[in-house]
Order: sequence, then structure tokens, then C-alpha cells
Amino acid sequence: MTGRLAKLRSFIESGPTALVEVAEAKGSTPRERGTWMLVSAKGIFGTIGGGQLEFMAIARAREMLGGLSPLEEEMSPQATEAVGAAARDTTKRPRTAATTPPGGSAATLPSRGRGARLSIPLGPEIGQCCGGFVELSIRLVDEDLTSALLQKAAKEEAKLPHVYIFGGGHVGHALGAAFALLPVHATVVETRAEALEDIAGTIPTRLTPVPEEVIPAAPPGSAFIVLTHDHALDFLITAEALKREDAAYVGMIGSKTKKATFRSWYFKTAGGTERAFSRLVSPIGGDAVKDKRPAVIAALAAAEVMIALASFAERNDTASTAGARH
Repeated sequence: MTGRLAKLRSFIESGPTALVEVAEAKGSTPRERGTWMLVSAKGIFGTIGGGQLEFMAIARAREMLGGLSPLEEEMSPQATEAVGAAARDTTKRPRTAATTPPGGSAATLPSRGRGARLSIPLGPEIGQCCGGFVELSIRLVDEDLTSALLQKAAKEEAKLPHVYIFGGGHVGHALGAAFALLPVHATVVETRAEALEDIAGTIPTRLTPVPEEVIPAAPPGSAFIVLTHDHALDFLITAEALKREDAAYVGMIGSKTKKATFRSWYFKTAGGTERAFSRLVSPIGGDAVKDKRPAVIAALAAAEVMIALASFAERNDTASTAGARH
């Protein structure tokens, strides 16, 4: 069980819990249909977008759980009044196709049991200016719903992209900390045991004398970030990564001079091609910000990788949809 799944189970087992789902989202909204969060008497797990919308959902969920919400004092008077106006008891109301998210996002979750709906326009009356409309479904979590939530979360985790960070130096440590907060499976790969000490606790590590051998076994759509202590090793790993035409991102730390040196070596020694070389990102993080501190490089590179991962996923989804039509 992953860290997030363990936290989810622990949260549910800590006491009575309510599930809040975005059942319908129209126009400009903080989160898309199918987004969910859990609410207990003292805490929350996840988010549906924050702001007054979330305050209202938490207050209504805790009302259903039988307790008064400490957030009620933080809500605007308009939002507090809107909680009562928006809530509709749906104990006997069947779930309809119109409020079922696409792609099975919430359709896999049981809809039995007592529930409520909040229909909320995101306008000035609740202190938000998104301009859209959200309908929330709130249900008490029972044994069946717990099982469904854990299964759903496990499937979502299994679909997360993989990021491989080759090198546990200062930037490698900073990247580990950055990716620990992001929805990816990140792994730091190193040849030196001491370099893996103090890596962010939630990031798996792999110690191997031949780091480039990790690449062929990586799932399609993976990202490879190369920043070891040895330029020759960087070149070997990068050349291997560029063989993966299904990689979402291949990046190597360094300067324009290092990239030019790699290019010469890549064509003469590694049998590289212009097409493959054109996919290399180097230096990582771009050169718009002239700041070489590890944490800054890591922040810029992490953003760059997340954009590449999203772009790769979008291209694959488009290709899959087009293939299905034929």
C-alpha cells in the first residue's frame, strides 16, 4: 500500500467520515466533475477547490456527521446562509446519469445511504467570482463506500506517471522533495549509497552500479532527469533514455557547452540521430531564471516535467480516441 493509500485508510478509520464529490460542474469552477474529498469532525482529506465552496461543503458534511463545524465562523454571512438554502435532502433521490461523472470517476462509488446535495452558483453571493456552477454530493462513508474509495484511489495511483531522477546530489535531493508533493511516482537512482541519505522520506530510492539499466524497464510515458556526479555517466544515461521514443521527458542538467559536448559524443560514439537528440531538454528548467541554487533549479525543472507529462498524456488520449473511432 502506498503512502497516500495508507493515509486515506487511516483517515477513514479515525472516526465517522463524509464523502464530498463534485457531481456536476459547469462553466468556470475550481475543480472538475468527479473530484472528491473526505471530511471528519476534525480534519479533511483532499480538496474540491478551497474557498467558500469548500467551507460550505465541510460545514454541511459535519452537520450530517452530527457536529458543528468550526469553519462556520470563518464563512461569510452570505455563504453561511447559502449552506441552508443550497442543501437538499436526497435520501430517496436516485442518482441520475446527468450527475454521474464521465470516465467512471464517481460512478464506481456506491450511492446507497443517506445523502445531501448542495447546488451552488459560484458568484458574489458566496464570496467567489468563478462564475460557474457546482453541484456537490455529500454522503456518509460506510463499509462499502470505504472499500470503493480505496479501490478508486488505488486505480488513480496506478495511473500516475513515473519520474526517474538520476543523481542524489544537491539538485537531486531538491527534486526529490519537489516531486514528493506532486502526483507522480518518483524514484531517485544512484550509484553511491551515501548520496541517498536524507532523500525525502516518501521518495523511493534505488542503489545500482549500472543506473542506465533502469531505463528499459520504465513504463511508457516516464520522465528521465539526469544529473549525476559524473558527466560521462550523465552521457551514458541520457543516451539510453533517448532510445525511449515513448518517454515523456528526457532532461540533462548542465550548460549549453555540456549539451554541445554531449551532442558530439552522442553522434560519434553512441550512434545518435538528430531526431532523438532534438528531444533532449538541456539545461533542465530552462534559462529564463538566472538562479543556480538547487531548490530553484528543482522548482523550475519540476514544473517543466509536469508540463511534459501532461502534454504526453493529452497526446495519448487524443490518439486513443481517434483510434477508437476507427
